[in-house]
Amino acid sequence: MQQAVRVAVFGFGGLGKGMARLIPHRPDFKLVAVADSQGFAFNANGLSLNESYELSQPLHSDSDSIISLLKAHADEIDAVFMALPNLPVEFFADTVKRIVEETGFKGVFVDALKRTEAVERLFALHNELSEQGILYVTGAGATPGFLTTVAAVAAHSFVEVLDVNIHFGVGIANWEAYKATVREDFIHLEGFDAKRVACMSDEEIAEELSVRNGLLKLVDMEHADDVILELAGVCPRDRVRVGGLVDTRNAKKPVNTTVTVTGRTMSGAVGSHQFVVSDEATMVDNVCGPALGFMLRAIEMHQRGFYGLITSADIMPRFASRVPGEQAQPLQADMALSV
Repeated sequence: MQQAVRVAVFGFGGLGKGMARLIPHRPDFKLVAVADSQGFAFNANGLSLNESYELSQPLHSDSDSIISLLKAHADEIDAVFMALPNLPVEFFADTVKRIVEETGFKGVFVDALKRTEAVERLFALHNELSEQGILYVTGAGATPGFLTTVAAVAAHSFVEVLDVNIHFGVGIANWEAYKATVREDFIHLEGFDAKRVACMSDEEIAEELSVRNGLLKLVDMEHADDVILELAGVCPRDRVRVGGLVDTRNAKKPVNTTVTVTGRTMSGAVGSHQFVVSDEATMVDNVCGPALGFMLRAIEMHQRGFYGLITSADIMPRFASRVPGEQAQPLQADMALSV
């Protein structure tokens, strides 16, 4: 790649703003566009943020901002990070379908989708994405994403994987900074579903959090790690468990984030690998950082003619931290990628 990857961020809530803060630390990338329900902003030379992490330039007010942005600037954007809310569950797939049908964008998409059903809806768009010349990587945040690929690699020590347990701890000082993420977590609580959560006001969410002392205990979540690991041939989806504890009042994680893979070796012994995530790495670090790594790998693949829909377990992220001014070295011929 001769120049920095020109990135657009769709959705400018907690994760979207987190990605915008991270990109200046990664010289392989340049933030050129942002779009959300309030409108869009584009600057080919790069967007900038003020001290409160808001855009330094006003948004172009537009009720159909994503489509309008790509219609106007598709050729000036290499890759998109999808940080859009996941309510209702079909929103992501419907949005991607409209992009394919109504804009001329032919680059890379990376998302941080969590729910299995939302990811499965994207699978139906594989042929359309491929025909359009788009490479879409789904489930490429933390979980699914970074932690899913950790499990996929750890699985190779075993001839049979018996259990994958991803248990996360998340700490946020103010839930309102991550409204979409917290609302999605509510869906997995007993007595709640997507329809009920979609109808709840912010005040009702805050009241429910108050009753729970700001803590959300999540068990056996519908998380796309299951379908991604199943498609990767690691294990059946019913052997994948995802849960965790979210503290919406404190930045400190309430528990460690771990990935535990239990399996049977060729000698018949049963053992477990466990990976522990640093408590100092925040949700933004663990979602947005890996997303950029998957994006960089996808850009390389896209340049080689790979199109369609793949998951994070199909590729490994490329570490993006080269010294400013240096050019990333291309892959060698004997390192050709396959999907």
